[in-house]
Amino acid sequence: MKTRLPVAIAFFAGLLMILAFFGRGAFVDRISGEALSWHTIVAGFALLLGVVSIVQVHWGRVTGRHEDRVYSAILLLCLFVMAGSGIVFGIGTGTLFDILFNTVQAPMMTTMFSILAFFIASAAYRAFRARSVSSAILLTTAVIVMLGRIPMGQLIYDGLPDWANWIMIVPSVAVQRGIIIGAALGAASMALRVILGIERTYLGSS
Repeated sequence: MKTRLPVAIAFFAGLLMILAFFGRGAFVDRISGEALSWHTIVAGFALLLGVVSIVQVHWGRVTGRHEDRVYSAILLLCLFVMAGSGIVFGIGTGTLFDILFNTVQAPMMTTMFSILAFFIASAAYRAFRARSVSSAILLTTAVIVMLGRIPMGQLIYDGLPDWANWIMIVPSVAVQRGIIIGAALGAASMALRVILGIERTYLGSS
């Protein structure tokens, strides 16, 4: 029963969403809308469960004298301060939550993405080394696109912007569509496995 009930719920929920997607009707639309509302409620409880799990893990590190206990303590402090200020004082403009978000969290996020740019540049430098035919094509394409996006490229050659636009519109879009189609097929396959009860890893079993 412990296994059959979750599988049955997953089957009927998936079947309902399939019927709501391919078929239309007052009854199906009403039931699917109710199911989506329940999905939002369950997602809220899942988020709460995630917060509880984070608190348990990092509180264990703080009390267990872990070598990274200082970072865990800072994480817990920030978590409770942000959540508490939002619950007690609200999240409107001028509240404590808004001030902390704009003066602490937003600058930290900006700093993180700024540092990430250097890692991306380092990875691009290593990837753009023309060691093979594929890397040489990647290097040439990247140079054309980058030069075609800046005024200096147009000064070098007037046709570079047109070349860059063609690369972004034709080959790049074709590759993106292939990736999206592959991801969609993979998601559909996994969804069918879950609905049919073949995939049961979410139950803790293989």
